[in-house]
Amino acid sequence: MQVLSVTPEIFPLIKTGGLADVTGALPVALAAKGVTMRTLIPGLPVVMEGFKKKKAVYQYPLLQGGKASIHAVQIAGLDLFVLDAPHLFDRPGGPYGNASGADWPDNWRRFAALSQAGADIAGGAISGYLPDIVHAHDWQSAMTLAYMRYGKAVGTPSMMTVHNLAFQGQFGAGIFGELGLPAVAMALDGVEYYGGVGFLKAGLQAAWAITTVSPTYAQEIRSPEFGMGLDGLINMRSSDLYGIVNGIDTAIWDPESDKHLVSNYTAATLKARAPNRAAVEERFGLDRDDSPIVCVISRLTWQKGMDILATVIDGIVATGARLAILGSGDAGLEGALLAAAARHRGRIGVVIGYDEGLSHTMQGGCDAIIIPSRFEPCGLTQLYGLRYGCVPVVARTGGLADTIIDANEAAMAAGVATGFQFAPNNGGAMLHAIRRLVDAYADPAAFETIQRQGMKADVSWDKSAEKYLELYRLLLSKRVA
Repeated sequence: MQVLSVTPEIFPLIKTGGLADVTGALPVALAAKGVTMRTLIPGLPVVMEGFKKKKAVYQYPLLQGGKASIHAVQIAGLDLFVLDAPHLFDRPGGPYGNASGADWPDNWRRFAALSQAGADIAGGAISGYLPDIVHAHDWQSAMTLAYMRYGKAVGTPSMMTVHNLAFQGQFGAGIFGELGLPAVAMALDGVEYYGGVGFLKAGLQAAWAITTVSPTYAQEIRSPEFGMGLDGLINMRSSDLYGIVNGIDTAIWDPESDKHLVSNYTAATLKARAPNRAAVEERFGLDRDDSPIVCVISRLTWQKGMDILATVIDGIVATGARLAILGSGDAGLEGALLAAAARHRGRIGVVIGYDEGLSHTMQGGCDAIIIPSRFEPCGLTQLYGLRYGCVPVVARTGGLADTIIDANEAAMAAGVATGFQFAPNNGGAMLHAIRRLVDAYADPAAFETIQRQGMKADVSWDKSAEKYLELYRLLLSKRVA
C-alpha cells in the first residue's frame, strides 16, 4: 500500500510541536506493517540544506507566484517529497512566521502551494508514483483534499487528521481567485467558510475520512464548546469521524538508553533516577530536599491552562511540592511565572524557551508532570511522563483523559493507576490533585507502584499504526466498491 502524507512539519527536520512527532514516527510504524508512506513537506532552508543532489522529479514554471520543483529524497531515514519554492519557503524564521513571531502574511499562498503539489502528486504528476491514499495533516495541508476533489485525483481515497481544531487557516474571500480552484468550489459545501475561505474546513468537507488524535477529542469537537465553529460540519460528517490516540517514538524516548539523561534507568532501577533529579535541581535552582519535584514542559498559553496554574502556584508551593517550569509563550504568563519564581526562590525554577535535551532530563528527574490544558487533542508530554516514571497530573480532557488512569481508591487497590486526573479549567481541582500527588509521594511503595504501572503502559505507535492501517483498508474498499 502506497500512502502520500502531506504535512507542514516532520521530526527531526521541522518541528514546532507534537504534529512533527506524529508525522515523523507514523511512516516508521506503518513500514513494519507493509505500508510505504512518502511525505510531502515544504522546502524550508533547514530541509533544503539536508540534501545536496537536487534533481527535480517535477517542475512548475509557475506555482503561486514563482518557479517551483518537487524533489524525491531521503533524509534522516524518511522518504520525502520536498516542494522547493524559494519565493515561498526560502526565508528566515519558523515555518509559519518571522523571527519576531509574526505570521507571514502570505501563509495562505504558501500552504495553498504545498496542497496543490500534494494534489498533483496524487493525480499522477510524478512518473512511476501513484499513491493509493492521501493523508493530510492540519490546516496547512488540508487544501490538498480540496484540490483533489476538484481535480484529477477525485477518485483517490483521502484522510484528514486534525491535530488541533483551534488552528483553522481562515482567510478573506479575496484570495479565492488566486487559488486555482473552479468557481463552484466557493460554496458552503466547498471551501467557503463564513464568507471567506477556510482551509481546514475545506479539508474536512472533502476528506473521505476524518481522524483526530484521541477518541475523547473526537467526541469533544462535536460540541459547540470544543468545535470552534466547525461542530456543525463535524456532526454532519460524524459517520466518517474516528479518534486514534497518538503514540511516541519509544526508541528516542527510552530512559534505559536516552543520552540526554545523566543516569539511565528502568522500572526495576528507579533509584537510578536520582542523578537526573540532582541535575534538575541544579539547572532550576531548586532546594535540595526530599519533597516532590513537579515539572511543566509546555507552551505557556491559555489553551495549556498556564493562566490557571499561575493563579494557584502559591498554593502548589504550600503543599510542599517544588516546581520546575520549561516553556515560552504569552509574555504576560512568562512574567507571572518568573515573578512566582522570584517570590519562592528554591521552590520554583523557570527556564523560558525550548530545550529538547532539558525536557528529557526533566522527565527523567522530576517526580511528576502537570498538564492543566483547557483542551488537549492528544498530548505527548504525558506519554513521555509515563515512559519515564514522571507521574502525569492531567486535566480530564481529550487525549489526557484517554491515556491516564486516575489514582483513585479503586485503581490504587487494583494496582492499575498511572497518574492523577482533575476537572479542567478549575484551579481548586488542580490544587486538590497536587495534594493527592504529594500524599501518594509520602508513601514510597505506593508511589513507585504508580510509576512502574505507567512505565508498563504501551505508549508506542504499534497499536495506533494498526488502527490507521485498518482505516486505510476501509477507505480502499470504498474506492473499489
